Amino acid sequence: MKKVKLPVTVDPYRTAQQRLDFNTSVEARLLKRITDATAGEPSDAEVSISFSKDSQGLIVIQGSVSLTVNLECQRCGGIFKQACETEFRYSPVKNDSQAEDLPDAYEPIELDANGEVNPISFIEDEVIINLPLVALHSEEDCSVNPNEMSFGEIEPADEQPNPFAALSELKRK
Repeated sequence: MKKVKLPVTVDPYRTAQQRLDFNTSVEARLLKRITDATAGEPSDAEVSISFSKDSQGLIVIQGSVSLTVNLECQRCGGIFKQACETEFRYSPVKNDSQAEDLPDAYEPIELDANGEVNPISFIEDEVIINLPLVALHSEEDCSVNPNEMSFGEIEPADEQPNPFAALSELKRK
């Protein structure tokens, strides 16, 4: 298996026949969607991608991504770094009917007009999908004490007359 640098676009059929592996770093400046989805530029991403064919003859794009992103804590508003590691397994498809026929082990990935895929695009997709819904520091690192958190004051309820008091008066008569 050859180890080469990650190109901008890849023909998955040709690279699977060659059984190419890509082990490289992707510069943070190329990960624009991750920068937009987080609180600043991430670290460079360590990427490993393998192209192959499975026993059914399907093209398989599998690999992993590892990087550090900057997130804003939703509790205190501070910025913190969080490691993000994810693995993926795709199989290229040309239309929706092919996507429905894929085994559950594979996610479909659509080919562009030239029959190629953009590795940076699906790397960004995987990282964004794996970002936490609510970014929080660990409690010991957060500047907000959980015992001091207040979400508004509860006003004491006014004394209201019992609505059934009139019924008790009728009952006495």
